[in-house]
Amino acid sequence: MKVIISGYGRMGHMVEAKCREHGVEVAQASDDICATDPALAAECVCVDFTTPDAFKENYRFIAEHFKAAVVGTTGWYDIAPEVFRAFEANGTPLIWSANFSIGVNALFAAVEKTASVLRGHSYVPHITETHHIHKKDAPSGTAKVLGGIVENALGEAPRIDSVREGEVPGIHTVEFRSGCDVLVFTHEAFSREGLAEGAVAAVLLTEGLQGVHEFKDLII
Repeated sequence: MKVIISGYGRMGHMVEAKCREHGVEVAQASDDICATDPALAAECVCVDFTTPDAFKENYRFIAEHFKAAVVGTTGWYDIAPEVFRAFEANGTPLIWSANFSIGVNALFAAVEKTASVLRGHSYVPHITETHHIHKKDAPSGTAKVLGGIVENALGEAPRIDSVREGEVPGIHTVEFRSGCDVLVFTHEAFSREGLAEGAVAAVLLTEGLQGVHEFKDLII
């Protein structure tokens, strides 16, 4: 298994380190994925942690030339159908997620089950997400996914509040409140390491995979 990392910033470096821990070869790390030799790309899984604009520019090249792709970039979901069609048309497996943390994906599962149990029992949902001041999108992609899960399972869209302070890696809290009690689920990331760990787990899942998949649907 070989990977090429698209977006060689902090996350890219962390993914590189996690790949080596798990015996996955890093063939290349680049901020210009479209400059990759197509022959090399055909042997590799592309792991993308770039920006929404960069991914929107690059996804066609990735779909056309790579063996598979793992995409942790968020903010491109407005063109998701177009992206998915490109990967499906080229027969290139794609695993995407707003958050590759295994712990966050466990949160997704817990929230979905809880919301389905509470449906019809007058519980009001509320989501709060807190991140570092450098984060550009609000609400976070993870909060949006949580919001969709709650709305689908509970039948009511939650209010989502976003907080930007300091260097907080990420805290997501989902609350269900009624006149009788309150249930609270919180995931706090200590660093980006969990995202990198999950991304490498996704890379390993691409072997023999077909089609387009959200990460949580493969592990929950």
